[in-house]
Amino acid sequence: MEEKRFQRRIEDFTCGRCGKEVTGTGFTNHCPHCLWSRHVDRHPGDRRETCGGMMRPVAMEAKGGAFVVVHRCEACGTTRKNRTAPNDSFETILAIMREFSESGG
Repeated sequence: MEEKRFQRRIEDFTCGRCGKEVTGTGFTNHCPHCLWSRHVDRHPGDRRETCGGMMRPVAMEAKGGAFVVVHRCEACGTTRKNRTAPNDSFETILAIMREFSESGG
């Protein structure tokens, strides 16, 4: 039997980067304040990744009228893309876009 590619998992957490408390919705995979994440999934929600490194937001992409944050794991270098959420800090989204465009990324 094939493994599910997405598992909804409602979890609250404390951001490992900025320390803010985050209330999860089952689709939350990053901090809405600083947009950092933690490398804990192989597939969304499975919690099967053993790395556990912090995932830095390194770029922002526009897709279908929405933003997608690109994360790179500080520990192992894995890159993942995730949609932003309505409660994500728009100021942080713009700052990441600005940083990416200035670096020539």
